[in-house]
Amino acid sequence: MADAIGIASTGLTLHRKWLDAVSDNLANANTATRTSAQAFRARYVLAEAGTGTSGVYVAGAAYGDATGRLVHEPDNPLADAQGYVRYPDIDLASQMGQLIMAQRGYQANAAVVDRAKTMYEAGLQIGK
Repeated sequence: MADAIGIASTGLTLHRKWLDAVSDNLANANTATRTSAQAFRARYVLAEAGTGTSGVYVAGAAYGDATGRLVHEPDNPLADAQGYVRYPDIDLASQMGQLIMAQRGYQANAAVVDRAKTMYEAGLQIGK
């Protein structure tokens, strides 16, 4: 049972970091910058399986393209002489899909911890 809790806790950590990355991406999806600056770079969590029954770990992060996309908004105070501003190249539909997957993964790992805890408590009751 201890292995189940340990493995699920690594899954909880991974999914929490994934949720953090997706929430940052969603929060900055409409962040405009000057065309001379880099756009916000979307962050993607890289997962790595541990050895044996050690769970899963965050191996690092990958970042999206800094060139983003140019949008013609001549009224924007950040617009260049041609009226363009730079926005991140973040697909909201993809990010929402990732948000749902990360939430479900977090919930599943939390349920494993809860059930393992219940089994451990039942085992202690048997020993009384």
